[in-house]
Amino acid sequence: MTKRTARIRNMVLAAMFAALLAVSGQIAIPVPPVPVTLQTLVVMLAGSVLGARWGATSVAIFILLGAFGVPVLSGGQGGLAVLVGPTGGYIWSWPLAAFLIGWMTERSAPRLRFWKLLVYHVVWGMALIYLCGTLWMMFSLELDVRAALAGGVLPFIPGDAVKAVVASTAALSLNRAWPILRPRREPVDEKTA
Repeated sequence: MTKRTARIRNMVLAAMFAALLAVSGQIAIPVPPVPVTLQTLVVMLAGSVLGARWGATSVAIFILLGAFGVPVLSGGQGGLAVLVGPTGGYIWSWPLAAFLIGWMTERSAPRLRFWKLLVYHVVWGMALIYLCGTLWMMFSLELDVRAALAGGVLPFIPGDAVKAVVASTAALSLNRAWPILRPRREPVDEKTA
């Protein structure tokens, strides 16, 4: 595959993941102050399937669309008001989460394992997003730590843990069936080493 073909393929995949992120936000359970959606699942998959650069790019495309008023955010919302609202910290952390998940996944290829993906998804796909979202919620709603954790983290842990398992399973299967990620280093041939 030529560099140009690979670049076009990656752009198409990034656009597809941005679209998946938009669709996954429309299936929402409106729990104040943070709605329950499948978007964190797609963020985890974007990083672990597309890699650091293209995973973060796909999420950044989604956020740019939302910033320009396209109704891609949860519940069909769009505009800067949503991105600076109480849930903005969660959304703004997504490109970083996808990048870090992708970065770690790329370094694990070709010896990618389920447990490694699960750790990446829990640490960067859950803990990082919770941290950023909680800090922003505390600032924007003037909440203390307990109230922010009670409203923006604790109710979501069981569902997000299931999403991390699903993302790890799907990413491992996709990477084995159709290896989009290129390994950072060539595997060592034990016969010559």
